[in-house]
Formats: sequence, structure tokens, C-alpha cells
Amino acid sequence: MHRIIAAAVAAGICASSLQAQTSPPVAAGPTFTLADALVRAGVSSIAQEAAAANIRAAEAQRRVAGLRPNPSIDVQTENVAGTGIYQGMRSSETTAGLSLPLELGGKRDARVAVANAQLDRAGLEAEVARADMRLRVTQAYNEAAAAQRRLEVARDQARIAVEVLRGARVRVASGRASPLEEQRADVARIAAEGSVERAERTASVTTANLGLLIGGSVGALDLAWFDQIDMVGSDRPVASGSTLAAAAAQADVSVAEARVRLGRSQRIPDLTVSASARRLEQTNDVAAVFGVSVPLTIFNAGRAAVDVSSAQRDQADALRRMALLDAERSIASARAEVANAATTARNASGPALAAATEAARIARIGYREGKFGQLDLLDAERTLAETRAAAIDALATYHDAQARLDRLTTSAYSKEGDQ
Repeated sequence: MHRIIAAAVAAGICASSLQAQTSPPVAAGPTFTLADALVRAGVSSIAQEAAAANIRAAEAQRRVAGLRPNPSIDVQTENVAGTGIYQGMRSSETTAGLSLPLELGGKRDARVAVANAQLDRAGLEAEVARADMRLRVTQAYNEAAAAQRRLEVARDQARIAVEVLRGARVRVASGRASPLEEQRADVARIAAEGSVERAERTASVTTANLGLLIGGSVGALDLAWFDQIDMVGSDRPVASGSTLAAAAAQADVSVAEARVRLGRSQRIPDLTVSASARRLEQTNDVAAVFGVSVPLTIFNAGRAAVDVSSAQRDQADALRRMALLDAERSIASARAEVANAATTARNASGPALAAATEAARIARIGYREGKFGQLDLLDAERTLAETRAAAIDALATYHDAQARLDRLTTSAYSKEGDQ
């Protein structure tokens, strides 16, 4: 095996990952790209529907918060069903009026402020849902593309195993080799065909999962995207405070602050004014009645509610600071993972794969010409298969790391841009 690799290196191996890997067959019809999958997922995503419903609920809650208290109609009858002159309805006094609560202390404005903060939070949740869906679709597309690449490699290895078996039969028939070589070649062919069956099932499942995620059928995948390593923008500076995680934490702080304001406004008691008309049955006269109702804040002055909301605000602010630190650490770790995965993918799919491919080619030629033994050939083919698998795994790891980095560095939307 060492002389085979030495011959491959001496041949001056130099090829890119796209040239080294087996070229996929040209698929009929248009290529289903990652951008197509993301667009379709944005239309059919259940998570998007849930986020939109949450925004509608927040908007309705804001309308409810801006409503004034409803007035009430009061009807009261006195001096009835008694004794003496109060028997029956002879001395009854009927009062009918209207009561109107008057909110004091800016309660309605405070409720609206809470509702507005919750609406902003719902908008951020929609952005988070979109970013999460983009990550899920990218990961599913990456898995399906990697499965397609593995299937191509498995089919190529099965084709090579058939050719090796054919060559072994020729050598055995001519008396140049032992029948044991044919048996070993047949075992390798059976193993290669089993690998094809497993790869076909895996590719079918991953493609079907992608279709379920985006809500439609999936065409020929863009395998050229899978083979690319694009580090453009991976090291761009990103302020941790502008990420979705930090923005969501800040929105929670805004909601908590609005609740503190609401709690303080509720400490001021409201007034209820009423205006009524009273009819006296005995004289058939009518008189006006006016009233004012003021609650006495003796047992519950609202201080406890303010303390609760203040503590929740402090908690939200601490969580915001923690979210900023977590975002910085996560982004730094993700960038390191992307860089490491890119290095591994370049090495695995570059010179190493090219050398293994050339070594296997030389081994096949040498085996047919009787210069190399079958064990050398099988070793070279096994090395090629392992190198191809390592290259695909490295590329899949890179795309997954890049997708997670993109998710972490997704910026929160701007209110001006939204409007």
C-alpha cells in the first residue's frame, strides 16, 4: 500500500474537492436550491402561523387596554313590602340612574404601555421563529445533500467492486490467482451493495423530512452548494446587543418596566360618579340624586403589587445582562467551530481525497496488470471510501456550524424598517 500512495504522490496530485469527488449525474429539471427551500418554508411554516397569531392576539390586547371602563345602569326600589303605610307599592321610591367609573393616576395609559411592550415582544418572537425555521431548513437541506453525496459515493464504490470482481474472475480463470481472490472480491461487492441500500434509505428519509418541513415536494438538490466552503462574512463584527436573543431579553425588561408603571398607577383609587332620578309614589314627584364613590385603601394599598413588579423588573434586567454574556460566548464558540470545520473540510476534500483517489486508480491498474496484489487493491479502495466519507462528514459539519452561527448573529428587526 505504501508504494501505491508513493506512486500517487509522485504523480503530482492536485485537485479541488469538486474535482476529486465523483461527479453527480446531471439531474433532469431545475435544481431545488436552499433559497427555494427557505422561501417555501416561510410560506408553509406552522411556526410562522403561530407567531402571526401571537401578534394578532397582542394587537387585540392593545385595543382592549385602551378601552375605558363601561358605565352601569342602577335601578333601586325602596319602601316596599313593609307594614302600615309601606304595604305594597304605595310608599315606594324608585331610583334609576347611571354610574360611570373614572380612572385616575394614568391607569389606561399604563395598560396601553404594557400592551405595546407585549406587542413588541410578540414581533420579536416572530423574528425568532423565522430565524429558527431558517436554521431548521438549512440543517435539513444539509442533511439531505450529504445523504445524496453519500449515496453517490456508495454507488461508485459498488460499481468499482463489480469491476474488481470481474477482474478477479479473469485472473482466476487464467490461473494467475487463487480462487480465494474471487471470494474476497465477491464479499467486497456484497458489502458495497449493502452500503448502497442503506444510503438509498437514508437519502430517501432525509429528503422526505425536508419536504415535510417545507410543506411540498423536493426536486434535485443543489449539491454544488454542499461542496462549497464560503467563509465570507463569518468573521464580521457583530454586536451582541443587536442579536435576537439580546433583543428578546431587552423586550422582557421593557414589559417588566411597563408593569411597574401599571402597578404604581393602580395605587391611586378610582372614583365612581353616579346621577339618578328618584320617583316618589305617594306624591308622584321626581327628584335628582347624585353620588360619588371612593374606595378606602386600608387593607390593600397596592404596595405589594408594586414590589412584585419591581422585583420582576430586576430579574428581567439580570437575565438581560446574562443573555448578553451568553450571546458573546456563543458567537465566539460558533465562529471557532466554523473555522475549525472549514479547515477540516478543506483538508479532507482537497489533497487527501485527491491522493486517495489517485492511489485507488493506480492500484486498479496495477492489479489488472498483475503488479499489485488483491490486498493492496482492497486496502486502497477502503482508504478511498473512508476518505470520501470523511470529506462528506466534514462538509456537513461545516454547513451545520455555519447555519448555527448565522442563527446566533441574526440581528433583531428595526421598528422603523418594519413600519
